[in-house]
Amino acid sequence: MIRYAVIFLLSLTLMSCQEEVFLVLDQNEGRLPVIEALWTDQGVYNEVKMSLSKNYYDSMDLEIIRDAQVFIRVKSSGRVIPFNFITASNSYRPHPSERARVGETYELNVVWNDKAYQASGMMLAAPIVDSVTWKFEEKRLFREEGFYIKVYGKIPFTADNNYRIRVIENDTLKNQREDYLLFDDTFGLQFFEKGLELGYSFKENDRVRLELYRLNRDAFEYLNQLVNLLFNDGGLFSPPPQNPESNIKAVKGNTPALGFFTVSPILSRTVLIQAKYD
Repeated sequence: MIRYAVIFLLSLTLMSCQEEVFLVLDQNEGRLPVIEALWTDQGVYNEVKMSLSKNYYDSMDLEIIRDAQVFIRVKSSGRVIPFNFITASNSYRPHPSERARVGETYELNVVWNDKAYQASGMMLAAPIVDSVTWKFEEKRLFREEGFYIKVYGKIPFTADNNYRIRVIENDTLKNQREDYLLFDDTFGLQFFEKGLELGYSFKENDRVRLELYRLNRDAFEYLNQLVNLLFNDGGLFSPPPQNPESNIKAVKGNTPALGFFTVSPILSRTVLIQAKYD
């Protein structure tokens, strides 16, 4: 779960004199709904998580929103796919058989406390993953010793080339700021055919699952902005920190939402790292 907060840092430097400034922050003012919605071609991934944003200094547990009305509308037919709140996952989920179909545009709808939110996205075709390999490498510049994974595939599309790779190591998602592996076709995509090496070293007997997503541009830009925020150190030459621009819009009420809606195919591969002995 992504934690949303705007970090307020004020640094005043006048000649050789510094003044310490204390900011009084209202812990209860301006709490916004946080919506994280994923709609894919695999039913197990499909869910909508909702919570209330927290102040940066708030150490209380996340407050889950359990009483919203959530559904997805298929734009071509108008068919409604309802979601129900599932206590075990603390999220809203549809019937397991429901999933995204290539070429369809889907509209997310969330109604809560006299507020309504919408977002939409098209289900794009998945690229091709041919193989996943691993090889032991000695210590290199900016690379420690260990096993490194390469992904080989093809991306035959001339547009909408916005991708994310998620890495799950031994059932633990790599979710630090450096773990948002995003790429597009700015510098071409031939490197994918030659083998895309992940920047992680693994150990023998590690079980690694890779998930490749093809994103709509607004979801891709949201993640780019999120990464920039996570790397913002609040220094003199850094831009003022701000939450990423959500692709979820308020259609009733004046309260904006945080978070984003992702419509994407998912290609998943799992490998067990094992050394090859002669």
